[in-house]
Amino acid sequence: MFSLFRKRYSVLASEILKGKTDVHAHILSGVDDGARDTQQSLELLQFLEQMGYRTLWLTPHVMEDVRNTTESLRKCFESLVSVYQGVCQLHLAAEYMLDAGFENKLDADPLLLGKEHLLVETSYFSPPVNLDGMLKSVWEKGYRPLIAHPERYEYMGEEDYKNLKRKGYEFQLNIMSLSGYYGRRPKAVAEQLMEWGMYDYVGTDIHHLDVYQDMFEKLSLGKEQLMTLEHLLTRNESI
Repeated sequence: MFSLFRKRYSVLASEILKGKTDVHAHILSGVDDGARDTQQSLELLQFLEQMGYRTLWLTPHVMEDVRNTTESLRKCFESLVSVYQGVCQLHLAAEYMLDAGFENKLDADPLLLGKEHLLVETSYFSPPVNLDGMLKSVWEKGYRPLIAHPERYEYMGEEDYKNLKRKGYEFQLNIMSLSGYYGRRPKAVAEQLMEWGMYDYVGTDIHHLDVYQDMFEKLSLGKEQLMTLEHLLTRNESI
């Protein structure tokens, strides 16, 4: 009985990824710390196809240190689409850092995830000076804030997460947090947030295949975790 409680299930073998959508991926080449060139972009796309994904949202970084613009990213996206011959539907969005220049970017035709979501992140180590105000400004512009990988923010504790959820903000899980890819703490926090039912969507946040591919292929979860992950993948379809 006790051994059954600890049984793990392969994510890939479960086929819960088959036909699903990835809402967070750094596949565009030469625009951030993801793919370096078109060949790497195509390798990442092929890998996600093999995993079972069929719809991919490409979400390059937009921040003070990575000065991408909506126009430049659209051109890069069109270039990739023109050479990609795989089976996935590709869409363009972006991941916005909540930094000093963020609110100006809200006035510059931001790239949305779907019809209304704006994917946002903060520093892993400390919150922006006006985190609440920045998130409110997203609402005021008519967009819905989706906070990327909250399990990775070292400054956040239980009350921080609960406070954000009470205010209506949504959370996106990085699937590889569950493998320990980012370390023990993000893994433990991700598991806790899953147990509390705080996640709304899930993404790969894939940047490259080194290490990532091997850990992804070995990723296994408990039965309840796998069911929760399947639910989040289904929710991705609503983006």
